[in-house]
Amino acid sequence: MSTSEKLPGRRFAGQDIAIDLGTSFTRIYAKGLGVVVNEPSVVAINAVSHSMIAVGFEAKEMIGRTPGNVVTVKPLKDGVSSDFDVTERMLHHFISLTGERHFFAKPRMVISVPVDTTIVEKRAVVDAAVQAGAGKVFLIEEPLAAAIGAGLSIHESTGQMIVDIGAGTTEAVVISLGGIVLSKSIRVGGDEIDHEIINGLKRYFGVSVGERTAEAVKIRIGSMFDSGPVHDKCEIKGLDQSSGLPESIVVTGEDLRLYIEEPVCRIINTVKDALERTPPELSGDIVENGITLTGGGALMGGIKDRICNETGITVKVVDNPLMSVVKGIGKCLEDFKSMKMVMTSSGY
Repeated sequence: MSTSEKLPGRRFAGQDIAIDLGTSFTRIYAKGLGVVVNEPSVVAINAVSHSMIAVGFEAKEMIGRTPGNVVTVKPLKDGVSSDFDVTERMLHHFISLTGERHFFAKPRMVISVPVDTTIVEKRAVVDAAVQAGAGKVFLIEEPLAAAIGAGLSIHESTGQMIVDIGAGTTEAVVISLGGIVLSKSIRVGGDEIDHEIINGLKRYFGVSVGERTAEAVKIRIGSMFDSGPVHDKCEIKGLDQSSGLPESIVVTGEDLRLYIEEPVCRIINTVKDALERTPPELSGDIVENGITLTGGGALMGGIKDRICNETGITVKVVDNPLMSVVKGIGKCLEDFKSMKMVMTSSGY
């Protein structure tokens, strides 16, 4: 059951909210209440009437199962809006789940965005929020929000490195004195790994599977690091490319590691590039403090060991890495005056 389904009857019209608008999930934090929405960023739309049929978990269950007149849409790509209209409608729906709102009660919103988001992309996010009912909108870079949510001391002069592996992007940043000193970002994340699993199964087994199956097998036996003999394996059901008939195959963790090596190498190189560009004064701090890993990708098997092995630096995964960003923007909302310096006003 989603978080939002547990909030019937709540009324906090005009309540300030913080939004983690992610490629995979959208999470909303309401001031004084905590996380009130935690739903997939997926919308099901009638292809003929263009009406919205389902949003969130209900829409995600429809992926790969819809009739010809229904399409499932992920309106966020690489952490930013790729379809303004659908993003706005999805946001409006999720915000409505937080309770009744009045026309004149426009909440202040804090929204997280990827660190390399362009001005045009930021404007699209802000416009979607305003159309969905926002008053004043503030933006904060996702890695900075994740660092706050992870409890890092971002205002100190000590250098901290945080690596946020999301569904659409991987961001490696060095933080000091309340700001991002340098960042290295690549639009590769969990979704790209899923696609490589799909391609690998087609190439080596001649079997076609959907996104949901690829994600499930990644979570179950996926590993980014070769730590010895691999015994994990699972049965996958898909469609045989030659016969067109259903087919069952057995895939091992070693198979998956072969398929995903290319995007994993790009993620590792992003971290190494950020380390190479770090000023010497801060490099020593990172060696001493280690690298903090967050985002959904932090849960994938072997990623912690792989980064540690390739960089020689200790890596620690935060508690509940999926929620780091929304917890961070929630702290910004609760302590707005002292945290305002880490946010950017949209100008509205």
